[in-house]
Amino acid sequence: MPSLRIRPFHAVHPTTSDATRVASVPYDVVNRDEAAEIGKQNEDSFMHVVRSEIDLDPSISPYDGAVYAKANENYRRLRDIGALVQDKDPALYLYRQCMGDHQQVGLVACCHVDDYNDNVIRKHENTRQVKEDDRTNHVLGIHANSGPVFLTYKGKEELNTIIDDEMNKRPLFHFVADDGVMHTGWRVEHEDAILNACKAIDVAYVADGHHRSASAARAAVSLKENNPEHDGSEEYNWFLTVLFPAEQLNILPYNRVVADLQGNTPEEIMQKLQVIGDFVKTESPTPSASGSCCVYFGVAYGWYTFHFRDIDYSNPIASLDVDLLQQRILAPLLGIGDPRSDTRIDFIGGIRGTDALEKRVDSGAAAVAFSMYHTTIEQLLEVADAGLIMPPKSTWFEPKLRSGLFVHELH
Repeated sequence: MPSLRIRPFHAVHPTTSDATRVASVPYDVVNRDEAAEIGKQNEDSFMHVVRSEIDLDPSISPYDGAVYAKANENYRRLRDIGALVQDKDPALYLYRQCMGDHQQVGLVACCHVDDYNDNVIRKHENTRQVKEDDRTNHVLGIHANSGPVFLTYKGKEELNTIIDDEMNKRPLFHFVADDGVMHTGWRVEHEDAILNACKAIDVAYVADGHHRSASAARAAVSLKENNPEHDGSEEYNWFLTVLFPAEQLNILPYNRVVADLQGNTPEEIMQKLQVIGDFVKTESPTPSASGSCCVYFGVAYGWYTFHFRDIDYSNPIASLDVDLLQQRILAPLLGIGDPRSDTRIDFIGGIRGTDALEKRVDSGAAAVAFSMYHTTIEQLLEVADAGLIMPPKSTWFEPKLRSGLFVHELH
């Protein structure tokens, strides 16, 4: 089996002094109002590129053609004023993030769209058509990959050693973002050594960024169809990625809240939970191990731990805590049929903590909350290797990759 194709690229990135001002959170972790507030505070934020609808009338759909034209205009402005510059020579880069005691270091490079299409880059999530269309139009609108796809691979000792040495050099950028996460980047000096070590990577996995990777592949098809001179050497055959060794990744739980109890009282749901699992009072709002979750019906009841019984660990999907919750509690007891479309359920990233769950229930916005144990990286790889798809909202990776630190232009 051929190894994953990885190559240097002519990166567009902020100048050293502009990195902290240009870099923004990813497009999909904020809503329109939050994105608009970020843009209002900083005219040079890359948020104006990835969420350019904030610079248009609110009545305009975020999927209108004017949005992608505005994204291109805003991107070109950052290039014209020199806040973003392009390296003359192709290169590889390193991107380190430090959040508290956690550190992860990724290789910034381009991967081939055919490796994505041929499952050399493996997936574990379905994409939503509207979001996939949006990011495809965004790529075509600015003719660039504006945000990297977060890939992971089974770590290689030789590659780790080379990367550790490269980080002893002067960084390309270094700053602490407003959320306390430290971001540092380097241009790789010993490129050949890293590329040679990367030959040991047979497959990679999309950890975060399924819509970005799908849109990169779709944009390549569109550009190929409109290029009668296509010969396979074009830049649009490659897309922007950051590759992290799996053992470094930090996955947080993706918690759930449900708006109502489908006509039941909390006591009635509790009785039903006692029949199907081990349901006991607890002082902790977070489960201590896989195969369990914590349940909150409000301040009058406090937290309970629920342990699932008879888990089939031979099935990589059915043994996931989020699937156990869906199949044994959400669907049969609360009537949540399709969590992708049911408006009675909402998902809250683990970075927000269990306080966010308590507030939703105590305020009356939700009737019950479920605090989950995080999906492990081993479970993710097992699902992807089996060619299966995880339930929606199974993983929440932290820290998130900042947008605007690396851009890959398609020409």
